[in-house]
Amino acid sequence: MNKITIAIDGFSSTGKSTVAKRLAKHLGYTYVDSGAMYRAVTWYAMKHNFINRERFDVDSLVSHLDDIHISFVFNKDVGFAEVYLNDENIEKYIRSLEVSSFVSRVAEVSEVRSQLVKQQQKLGKVKGVVMDGRDIGTVVFPNAELKLFLTASPENRAKRRFSELVKKGDAVLYDDVLKNVEGRDYIDSHRKDSPLIKAEDAIEIDNSNMSKDEQFHVILDIVNRKLKENA
Repeated sequence: MNKITIAIDGFSSTGKSTVAKRLAKHLGYTYVDSGAMYRAVTWYAMKHNFINRERFDVDSLVSHLDDIHISFVFNKDVGFAEVYLNDENIEKYIRSLEVSSFVSRVAEVSEVRSQLVKQQQKLGKVKGVVMDGRDIGTVVFPNAELKLFLTASPENRAKRRFSELVKKGDAVLYDDVLKNVEGRDYIDSHRKDSPLIKAEDAIEIDNSNMSKDEQFHVILDIVNRKLKENA
């Protein structure tokens, strides 16, 4: 059976990465978390004091882009590929609310997007890829055989994110998480370069009232139909 490229876009905390990882594992495809790449650049900017709550030194970040090398290394103990920045495993650092609070601003920078899109397109040159993000179906893989667009209410997404952070031991407030979700939605949807929009040929899935298993099986049915079409 011919392999296809699957592009999954959508708002923050819609479970894009979770379902994309599970789908890739089920199909034997390569999974690429494009959002993690932007988080890695954000982490780099934070560590080098290019961005904080008072300022964002865009020029300094852009001048260091050639020094930022992102890779994914499969960890059999956790069952997925973890993110490495310049050969350092940063998976546990980039999922924090602090990184979340800056990542949309970093992702707005055209030079950052251009650099990462090039890397993402290289990773997807061979079919059999599942990639999730904000502009995968519109910019990175406009010719993907299957495009999905995930959405849910801000309140539902904030509850999911809040639960994840609490389980990790982070001291967070629900209202702060909701504010972060709504702020990221606005920035992602209104940026000039590659805004978050649903591709014309994408299938929209509102998972506000779906469990992770329900969402996975809905998407798997769609994928199986598409694979039969491309057989």
